[in-house]
Amino acid sequence: MSREASGAELTTSFVKAQYLQPGQPLPLVIQPQVKGMNPITWAASHKAYIEANLLKHGGLLFRNFGMKTAVEFEQFSKVLCGELLEYHERSSPRRQVSGNVYTSTDYPATESIFLHNENSYQQTWPMKILFFCQTAPQSGGETPIADCRKIYQRLTEKLRQRFIERKWMLIRNFGDRLGLSWQTVFQTTDKDVVDQHCRVNGIQTEWKDNDRLRTRAVRPAIAYHPKTREPVWFNHATFFHVSTLDPVISAVLIQQFKEADLPSTTCYGDGSSIESETLDELRQAYHSETVTFPWQEGDVLLLDNMLVAHGRAPYTGARAILVGMAEPYSG
Repeated sequence: MSREASGAELTTSFVKAQYLQPGQPLPLVIQPQVKGMNPITWAASHKAYIEANLLKHGGLLFRNFGMKTAVEFEQFSKVLCGELLEYHERSSPRRQVSGNVYTSTDYPATESIFLHNENSYQQTWPMKILFFCQTAPQSGGETPIADCRKIYQRLTEKLRQRFIERKWMLIRNFGDRLGLSWQTVFQTTDKDVVDQHCRVNGIQTEWKDNDRLRTRAVRPAIAYHPKTREPVWFNHATFFHVSTLDPVISAVLIQQFKEADLPSTTCYGDGSSIESETLDELRQAYHSETVTFPWQEGDVLLLDNMLVAHGRAPYTGARAILVGMAEPYSG
């Protein structure tokens, strides 16, 4: 184990823990020191070690453990985090691979995906999210990550207070041939089931003609981690705002749709627009804290979903990154 990774990490004769780069504690890289060690057996007997380091660093990268299949990844994930969750209230196209293991996203390889905390636009979200590199891309395709504690600290007190007072709103429109359908998002064709789900989960529904649907949900922008009690910037306000998209795509959407009719966008919780300079400050805070590393086949990245945001870089060649989510929590 490197000296720089010596804080809360426990020295064992089975693994070594070190940083990818000097002075950069996210992610902590854990590698076996024993040839042929079974990662599932090891994880089952070292859960306290793993949890302590996850809370400190926010993300752990398990490397060279020899995992190859979705089934192995699922078993490893269940040992670490319990049963994996179904993907509800979907916002990106994914395919189910094994049990509740999914492709991380099926967006085109040329597109980048801005950093976000999984399902932070929902009333209930997973505390843990795991990524498995089954096939590494030829180039690019990193999963950038950022510590949300540090993002929060970078923001001005004025901005934070504004969002504490006004919160943020996600507006989604379904049925205009762009984005996922409401049937896919809510995994049903029954409008009553959608309405019931939305009532329970604090989402306002507005049914329009031709089975089109508009939803609105007001959420907090800042959360406190249930175990560490640290404040974190935890929301999709920047991610879903139309101005965060590729400039060409953003311009086309703004030209074709009124703001309230965009496939998805965000505003303050009272319905007023988020200032462009505020969005610029938010994007800069994410970018300033972003950490990237190239995937290696067999890598498993475990993130505390409240402490660390993630995204995706464009790539070339085949790429198979699988994902599992666990430990539902309602703030």
